[in-house]
Formats: sequence, structure tokens, C-alpha cells
Amino acid sequence: MKFLSVAILVFLSACARDESLRAYGADDDVFALQTLNGQAFNARASVSFPRAWQIVGAGPCNTFSGPQTAPYPWFAPGPLTVTKRSCPQQDQEAAFLSALGRMTVAIVKEFSLTLSNDDGEQMVFSRVAPG
Repeated sequence: MKFLSVAILVFLSACARDESLRAYGADDDVFALQTLNGQAFNARASVSFPRAWQIVGAGPCNTFSGPQTAPYPWFAPGPLTVTKRSCPQQDQEAAFLSALGRMTVAIVKEFSLTLSNDDGEQMVFSRVAPG
């Protein structure tokens, strides 16, 4: 019985803390993608975290939204709801959304957001709008 009480207390204290990206510096800001795997990303793409446990953003063609369920510094987006507009930059959009889905770690700094994974992939975003 004592173990169960301790387990419930640990669970409740974890639920009370906000461990989302917002709580660790993402706030209401928008982050624009600068590089994807070390290469300049020459199309418009961004992410933001308007509420705890939520990600929204825009690729070159479409907007998206969905949950971001992992506590900081982990990153686990999706499933994402994406609009279905077509544009000439469809390949860049596919690369952006595909890479976003493979990221597993998020680091928020004063002016940037870096997403990465164990395979060495990395997305570097810069903060573009004050909170």
C-alpha cells in the first residue's frame, strides 16, 4: 500500500508541473526554419507552441497543427492535421514535415529552437516574433 501511495503522489506532482516547450522558453513566439541537416532551408517554414502540449506551424504551402506530447527536452509531434493546398514548393514542404516528424529532442535558447534526433538530423529555427 505504501508503494501505491508514493506512486500516486509522484504521478500527481508530475501532472501539476508544465513540462511543455512553452514552459521552457518557447512562449508565444514563432520560430522560422533556417537550416535542415546543415543546409540552408530556402523556403518559408515555421513552428510555434501557442498552448502547452500543442504545436502549430506553416510550411511553404500549408499550415498544420497537432499535439506535441513529450515533456521538455523531448519532442514528439503528431499526428498533425495539415491543410491540402498545392504549390511549387511541395518538395520542400514534404522534406520539412517529414523531418519534423523524425525529431526527438528540442532545445530552446534565447533566440533559437533546435530539433534533433539520434540519427544526427537537425533542424535549426530562429525566433522571429516577440512573445
